Amino acid sequence: MGLFDFFTKKTKEQVQEQEESLDKGLEKTKQNFFSKLGKAMIGKSTVDEEVLDELEEILIASDVGVTTTLKIIKRIEARVAQDKYMTTGELDRILREEIAKLLSENNSQDIRNYNIPDSVRPYVIMVVGVNGVGKTTTIGKLAAQFHKGGKKVVLGAADTFRAAAVDQLKLWGQRVGVPVISHGMNTDPASVAYDAVKQGVELGADVVIVDTAGRLHTKVNLMNELSKIKRVMQKVIPAAPHEVLLVLDGSTGQNAFIQAQEFTKATEVTALAITKLDGTAKGGVVIGISDQFKIPVKYIGVGEKVGDLQLFDKTKFVDTLFKR
Repeated sequence: MGLFDFFTKKTKEQVQEQEESLDKGLEKTKQNFFSKLGKAMIGKSTVDEEVLDELEEILIASDVGVTTTLKIIKRIEARVAQDKYMTTGELDRILREEIAKLLSENNSQDIRNYNIPDSVRPYVIMVVGVNGVGKTTTIGKLAAQFHKGGKKVVLGAADTFRAAAVDQLKLWGQRVGVPVISHGMNTDPASVAYDAVKQGVELGADVVIVDTAGRLHTKVNLMNELSKIKRVMQKVIPAAPHEVLLVLDGSTGQNAFIQAQEFTKATEVTALAITKLDGTAKGGVVIGISDQFKIPVKYIGVGEKVGDLQLFDKTKFVDTLFKR
């Protein structure tokens, strides 16, 4: 067992705490979903067209998204037709199975620990997302988890358009105990990214995480800026960035879909972090975004604590969503 495996091996208490945190974080989504589903089922004994229409409305209201909702309904209709007679009591089970199957089809792999490929050092993560989604906080929490696991981490404060973003990342660096490369506000973001990766190599870092600007004036500006940041990092490490992590605010529902569309057009996003699920009844957005963009959901945020940025486990997510 390596040093990192030793640090990331969870105790029963830690596992229980995480499960409780996930349960609490999805509480508003569960209450919203099941209270509506319960009302729709009153007086019904079988799953008929009216029940499916109600279910469709409930899924859309939970921000699963129209396209994904129709896909789920179509699958349930096929099972109803096949079984001929299905009770409303069985609907929970069928719905649960179809959502789990959908997540399995959409590149969402269960990640067991905060690990990185052994062959890559430093592993460079470029983090993108609009202002206010919890991007810098997510970076800080990620840094804390990697650092706790014995990894040497370097942060790059390349969101130089906001003084608050630079200062916040510096505070996280102090709190976690990792270096933060910063040139201050209104400096060239690409230059910061270059220096962060260069410093990562010189220090023998395991992970370099680079923050980027949350919003530029146009989509073209955003695309150009992110492309430039990539190009300068590649002068140090040709394969950088190894991961482009898009942070989305789950509480914004359909707006998160729009953000995902914009950023996937602007750059090649390889992983997703969906934050603030504890403050919303729109947790269905995780299912819809995973389905529509076919990009793995890697992390979900279900609270304020560092440990509340959890590795996305699709099995636990679905189990918790349907736990009453």
